[in-house]
Amino acid sequence: MEMLEHIASIILPVFAIIGVGYVYARLRGETVKSDMAAVNRVSMEVLCPLLVFTALAARDFDVAHNGMLILAGVLISLGSGLLAWPVARLLGYDVRSFVPPMMYNNCGNMGLPLAVLAFGTTGLSAAVALFMACNLVYFSVGIKIIETGRGGRRTAFLKFLASPMMLSMMGGMVFAVAHIGLPAPLFQALKMLGEACIPIMLFALGVRMLDINFKSWHIGLVGAIICPIAGLAVAWMLDGMMTLTAVQRGQMYLFASLPPAVFCFMVAEQYQQEPEKVASIVLIGNLAALVFVPAGLWFGLR
Repeated sequence: MEMLEHIASIILPVFAIIGVGYVYARLRGETVKSDMAAVNRVSMEVLCPLLVFTALAARDFDVAHNGMLILAGVLISLGSGLLAWPVARLLGYDVRSFVPPMMYNNCGNMGLPLAVLAFGTTGLSAAVALFMACNLVYFSVGIKIIETGRGGRRTAFLKFLASPMMLSMMGGMVFAVAHIGLPAPLFQALKMLGEACIPIMLFALGVRMLDINFKSWHIGLVGAIICPIAGLAVAWMLDGMMTLTAVQRGQMYLFASLPPAVFCFMVAEQYQQEPEKVASIVLIGNLAALVFVPAGLWFGLR
């Protein structure tokens, strides 16, 4: 009973903020999307990169200590895609639409706030390390899968490395490895700005839920189940093979249970890779998180 109460105290604030975003979007109507565009741009180009940078550059972040956790994140992302591939073939789905969302879970919008609530602010740096691992896999292997069989110019990997998020990750890793410290007042200011993106990301996810469409419900339901099940299966295998601390183990299971990321829909729209089906995978997957995230927390916290 105590475990259930603890899990509820972790997930309820997250879904409450998502719910507020959804209700606000319902009341305001379609115009809220254009209103949120500027907010999302500031969040993705300034606030989120600062959150990532300050988490990695913090004095308590140890690259060597988190090395196994980063490897676990990479293996869970790759393993989830590998397990999803035969499912896509069996059910006749386009691999380019189905597999990449299985590899890139919502470790940003949902994973970071959940990690803070579950493990405290000290758990944020480990969650960012998993976020970094997932991004590296998706923007290398995931994007290559989407581009398979397409003509025309392909996305340059260097362009991805030049994004604000990746620059902040690389900068944070340099500070962490070289043990470079920023002046305390400056670091605190950057940290406060970065942490502001956590409730903003959840609110924005709630606004996105306004677009939920059950037109492609079949692939959406399958994806909503396969993504966390595959992730948890890989995490369970790694649990018996890797030496992790109790907190790292909990972070790994939480990461594995997360639904597909909203960003997958944006990429599908950019490539015109069946965006309506990817939207169903993402949106139904985030609804299914009400079931799978508590399961991941139970595995990780028991």
